[in-house]
Amino acid sequence: MANRPASAGGASATAALTSRYIDHLRAERGLAGNTVEAYRRDLTRYRAYLDETGLADPREVAPDDLQAFVAWLRRARLGEGKTYAESSVARMVVAVRGFHRFLAREGLADEDVSADLATPRAPRSLPKALSVEDVELLLAAPTGGEPLTLRDRAMLEVLYGAGLRISELTGLDVDDVDRVDRLVRVRGKGDKERIVPYGELAATALDAWLAQARPGVAGRDPALYLNARGGRLTRQGAWKIIGGHADRVGLGERVSPHTLRHSFATHLLDGGADVRAVQELLGHASVTTTQIYTLVSRAALRKVYEQAHPRARR
Repeated sequence: MANRPASAGGASATAALTSRYIDHLRAERGLAGNTVEAYRRDLTRYRAYLDETGLADPREVAPDDLQAFVAWLRRARLGEGKTYAESSVARMVVAVRGFHRFLAREGLADEDVSADLATPRAPRSLPKALSVEDVELLLAAPTGGEPLTLRDRAMLEVLYGAGLRISELTGLDVDDVDRVDRLVRVRGKGDKERIVPYGELAATALDAWLAQARPGVAGRDPALYLNARGGRLTRQGAWKIIGGHADRVGLGERVSPHTLRHSFATHLLDGGADVRAVQELLGHASVTTTQIYTLVSRAALRKVYEQAHPRARR
């Protein structure tokens, strides 16, 4: 059995063990940075529970303590009296189960006390897509010929035209773009690479940014999208820009960081695209993840039917 960290000082032992697990997720499992940070946040909440309940060391936790943790999450009150969504509870339970499984597998604990801990069933929420008309309204929001306006237009067009996540968009370098064949090389979750096409309108916007505007703000950074200082645009910066344009055209409350990606998938399926092809374009590991977009299309059809058919409702 591997040597265990000293159990003296429960908080320090818990911190050392969770840190070791986070390093494992990053280095050995190769999870994306955002995913690793989500695990870190969830395990920080678990550590708060252990501290509050006087459990000195996660290796002293019993199965009943884990059941109590789930109940503790459901009782927790956030700002303005809100509670955790069931999907958030389910995600935190997954993180804690992974942590205890890791401790047992590495010989840091005698057994996996989470083996019988069931993951709460989170309600299935459908991704929210914009209509084609609303997408066009959003894509037309950046007006004018200023360098950063041309950048914003190119960002929006490529985000929708290639169905990218914002983190994938901001991770692009100039060399990732094949402007002749209109292809972009994307590094997705888990650093998996895929090649995605983009359309003529995205090509026009991207060419304008690269030819007319980017040279004027570029430093040495190879990033495709730059901020006003010439450095790589961050995910948070990109989302702030997109949210600002959505607010200006009255779509602010309906646009989230993934809205254009959701709209890309939904509009392709509505147009007759094969779900397996959409899976490849989105970079989903499983077609089951992609199939949720077919439910969005069916929900839209049902809504039209119920509104229009004379015998849809009594």
